[in-house]
Amino acid sequence: MTFETIPANHEQQTVYADLSTETLQDTIARLAKLHPLEYDKVRQDEADKLGLSRVAELDKSVKQARKQSVEDNAPFANIEPYAEPVNPLQLLNEISATIRQFIVLEKYQADIAALWVAVCWSTDDIQTAPILLINAPERACGKTQLLTLLAKLAPRATQLSGISPSVLFRMIEKYQPTLFIDEVETVLKDNEDLRGLLNAGHTRDSAFVWRSVAAGDDFEPKRFNVWGMKAIAGINAIKLAETVTSRSIVFELRRKKPNEKVDRLRFAEPLLFERLTAQLARFSKDYSNQVRETRPVLPDELGDREQDNIEPLLQIAYVAGDHWPDTATNAALKIFQASHSAQSTANELLSDIQEVFETKNVGKMSTADLITALVSDDEKSWQTYNRGKPLSPKQLANKLKSFGINSRTIRIGFETPRGYELNQFSDVFERYLTHNTHSPFLSATLPQSSIHKALLVADDVADKNPKCNSETNVLDRKNVAHSENLSATRKPAPALDCDNVADRTPPAVNCVRI
Repeated sequence: MTFETIPANHEQQTVYADLSTETLQDTIARLAKLHPLEYDKVRQDEADKLGLSRVAELDKSVKQARKQSVEDNAPFANIEPYAEPVNPLQLLNEISATIRQFIVLEKYQADIAALWVAVCWSTDDIQTAPILLINAPERACGKTQLLTLLAKLAPRATQLSGISPSVLFRMIEKYQPTLFIDEVETVLKDNEDLRGLLNAGHTRDSAFVWRSVAAGDDFEPKRFNVWGMKAIAGINAIKLAETVTSRSIVFELRRKKPNEKVDRLRFAEPLLFERLTAQLARFSKDYSNQVRETRPVLPDELGDREQDNIEPLLQIAYVAGDHWPDTATNAALKIFQASHSAQSTANELLSDIQEVFETKNVGKMSTADLITALVSDDEKSWQTYNRGKPLSPKQLANKLKSFGINSRTIRIGFETPRGYELNQFSDVFERYLTHNTHSPFLSATLPQSSIHKALLVADDVADKNPKCNSETNVLDRKNVAHSENLSATRKPAPALDCDNVADRTPPAVNCVRI
C-alpha cells in the first residue's frame, strides 16, 4: 500500500507515515493504533517484514501495547512492579499479618483474604472469579474497614457508589477494575442489572451481558465483558439471593471485644500498601505461567461450586509453596463450614430429617411423628413455618415431592399410617448433603523447600501407614511431581490409625449443604 492510496485523513496519515526508519517499537505502536479489522488485514505482511516465524508473536505484542495504552489513560494509579523479585511465601505471610494488624478476624480468614487479593492480580490466569462476601450481624463489626483495606491492596480498585449500570458495564470492559460494594443489601435492592453483573462475572466463559446501545438513529445489541473480581459487604448480607451467595466466599465478622486491640487503618505505616501492591504486581508478572498451569487438589469435603470458588486461591497457594497449600486447604474448609448455616429451606429440611432418623435410630416414621420431631426444636424454623403455625403435612409433602419423595403407607406395629422410610432419602442425602466428620484436615502437599521447584499435587492413593505430624496435626501423604494440565482430586481417605489425628471410631456425623 503506498502513501497516496491512503484517504486524506490526518490520523491515518500519521499511522501510515514513512516506514523506512521505523523501529520495532514504532511498528508495534503504529499497529496498536489500527482498528482491529484494519490490523487483521496487514498482520501477516507486517510479521513477514519483521522476520517473525509466527504471526501470533506479533498479535501478542500488539495486544499488550493496546492494553498498556488503555492503562496509561485509565483513571487509576499505574502500579509499577517491585524492582526486585519477590518471594510469594513471604508476601502472602506479610499480607495476612497486615490484615490482622488492622481487622479483628480469625487467622484462617486473614489467610483466605490474602489469597483472594493475590488472585485479583492474576485474573488473566484463572477461570473463576469468586466474590468476597463480608457479612456482619450488626454494625461496627469491621466490614467496611476490611473492605477498605482490601481495596488498598487490589488493582484498579473501584468503590461502587452512584455509578449507573451502563457506565459500570463499559468501565469493567475497558479497565477490568476490582469492584468493592458496601451496604450491598441496600445497593442490590430492586437493582437487577447489578445482580446480573455479579452473577455473570463469576466464570470467564459466562462473563458477558447484553445491552442495547445507540447506533446512529437506532439501537443495536452489544455484548459487554464483565469479567473481574468483586468484594461486597453488608449487614445480614448472607440473606442475599442464593445466586449471589453461592458464588461467594463468605466472611462472618463479629464486633471486637474491649480487650481485642488492632491498629487504626488511617495510622498505617507510610507507603506500606504502596510497597505491598508493587510486590503483588511483580508477583503476577513473574509467576503468571505457574499460576495458570497449576492444578491444585480440591477438597472432596466441598461441593462443586465451593471447589470452583476456592480453586484460584489454591492455585496461588500452590505457587507460594511451603505451608501455604495446607494452610489454604484447611482455611477453605473452615470458612465454608462457617457459612453452611445459611442453607436453603429445602436443604435445611433434608438435614433436619436426616438428624431425626439418626437420633431416633429408626428406619421409618409416620408423617405425624416426623412433623412432631421437626417442630420440637424451638431454635429451628419448622415450629412457625406455616405463617406462625407448625409445618403442615401438606407443606412437608410438597417440599419432599420436589426431590421425588412421596409419602407411602407404612406398617408400624399394628398401625398403617402414611409416612416415610429412611431408604427413600438415601439418594437425596448423598446428592444434597455432604458429610463432615470433623476429622483433622488432610495435608494437600508436603512442605516444599523451594518455591522455584516443581509444584506437587497429592497422589490419589494415600499411604497405607501414614506418619503422624505432631506439629501440624495433619496426615503426611505421598506426592507426585506436578504435571501441566493435570487435574487431580483426592479420593475420600479411609479411616486411619494415628494418634491425635484420626480415631478408629469416626465421630458423629453432621451434614451440611453442598
